[in-house]
Amino acid sequence: MRHPDPSLLRRLRAQPLPGPAHPGAQRGFTLIEVMIVAAIVAILAAVAYPAYQESVRKGRRAEARAALANLMQQQERFMTQNNTYSEFASLGTPASGTPFRGNSSPDGSSTSYAYKLNATKCDAPSGGGPQPDFNQSVKLLAVPQQSDPQVGSLWMDSRGRRGCADGSAQNRCWK
Repeated sequence: MRHPDPSLLRRLRAQPLPGPAHPGAQRGFTLIEVMIVAAIVAILAAVAYPAYQESVRKGRRAEARAALANLMQQQERFMTQNNTYSEFASLGTPASGTPFRGNSSPDGSSTSYAYKLNATKCDAPSGGGPQPDFNQSVKLLAVPQQSDPQVGSLWMDSRGRRGCADGSAQNRCWK
C-alpha cells in the first residue's frame, strides 16, 4: 500500500472547509429575498381568490337551478292532484322561505344554507291585466343567503319562463 504524499496532505489541510466566509456568520435568506417572495405570493393570491369566489358562486347557482327544477316538478305534481299550485312562503318577511342547504353551504352545518326557496303567484302580464291565481301559475324564487352581486335571486315559473331577479344578468344566472 502506498502512503500519501506529505505535501498533498499539507495542501488539503490548508484549504478552507466549505461554509461561511467569516467564522460566526449565519446563513439564511436576506430580508429582500423574503420580501420578494411575499410580494409574489400576494400577487398570486390577489388573482386567485376572486376567481375562487366566482367559482363557488357558480356552484351555488347550479345547485339553486337544480333545486328550482326539482321544486317545479313537485309543484306540477301537486297541481295535477289538487288543481292548484302550493304557496309555501311569503316574500314580504325577511325570514321567509324554505331553506335549501346545498353542498356549497358556507360552513357545512345543517343550520347554514346557500338559498331560500319561495313559491308565489306569477307576476301580472306586462300588457296589463289581473295577477294570475295559484290555480293558473306559480313562480319559484331562490334567494341567495350569501353575497352574489352579479346575479342575485333566480326565478322560474310554471309558464316556462326563468331569469334573475334584477333582470340584468340573464346570461350568467341560467347558463
